[in-house]
Amino acid sequence: MESSKKTTIKIKDKFFAHLETWRLYTVIWSGLVSLTGACLAYNGLPQTKIALLALFIPMMGWTAALYLSDFLDRDLDAIEKPHRPIPSGRIKPYEALLIGGIFAIAGLFLSFLLTIYNILLVFVVAILVYSYAKFSKSHGILGNINRGLPTVAAYLFGVFSVNISLGNIPVYIWFLSFVFLLHDTNSNLVGAIRDMEGDKKGGYQTIPVKYGLKKSVLISSILTIIWLTLTLFLAFYYNFLKTEFYLMMILDILILMALYIYLIKSIKNYSRERALRFHEFFVVERVTLASAFIIGVINNLTAMIIYIIALIITVLSQMILRKRYEFEMKK
Repeated sequence: MESSKKTTIKIKDKFFAHLETWRLYTVIWSGLVSLTGACLAYNGLPQTKIALLALFIPMMGWTAALYLSDFLDRDLDAIEKPHRPIPSGRIKPYEALLIGGIFAIAGLFLSFLLTIYNILLVFVVAILVYSYAKFSKSHGILGNINRGLPTVAAYLFGVFSVNISLGNIPVYIWFLSFVFLLHDTNSNLVGAIRDMEGDKKGGYQTIPVKYGLKKSVLISSILTIIWLTLTLFLAFYYNFLKTEFYLMMILDILILMALYIYLIKSIKNYSRERALRFHEFFVVERVTLASAFIIGVINNLTAMIIYIIALIITVLSQMILRKRYEFEMKK
């Protein structure tokens, strides 16, 4: 009886360790960005097979990247976050590589159902992910930009999935790549705020470590103003989105305003918990941003269903799993 109970606890711990590593609140974003690219390039919702492949292949690649990142960060995590899946022993290092490899290979093979550009992007993303986790993560803005590039790749993955020639892709679709680059560069910078202490101990020269909290918030605010201005300018100038896009962007802007007011007020009373809370709502904002583009070109009901499902998965996975991953939970 006692042996059976121990086995059950072990299986449960292992299960939650993998769920924590998947970080669904992050993974869902990569799929939405890719689906956004597919919808914009197709000017509507592509056929079901293409839409599902555009949605799930980047999510598989993102999950593989998270396993690799956790594997490469295991020594740094052991300093400040020994409760995380690999340092705690709930996932063995070789196990992380194996499971991550399965996700990566599955995503690669499924990419053969799309275009040659999609296949090539799989390898580009692999290089970007490895360079971020192994080299650039500890080098300030370079690491933030490196982290933003896979999101651009996810967006282009969706664009290429609908199989239109490069010459027929509207210019505004190419310009929107910069929106996603700046947005995720900023998102990564904000995420680094909660890791300041551990990064400093590990010798990482991130923006928050190098310049402090106030300057990090200022840089983040500037990046947000730039990508938001670019988004609205492109939508207005090229007039390729329905009115519903602007209604969703009002919601997105309200979320951003609330977030920055909260962050500015939190500067004097900084804590990792407060920094994590800010990034949690930032994650909700980006789901709203991607959904704004989607509702701008497809059926309203379908778009809202996609948004609500993505929002539920994002919010619930953060509530259930994120604190387990970021902080040691009391038993």
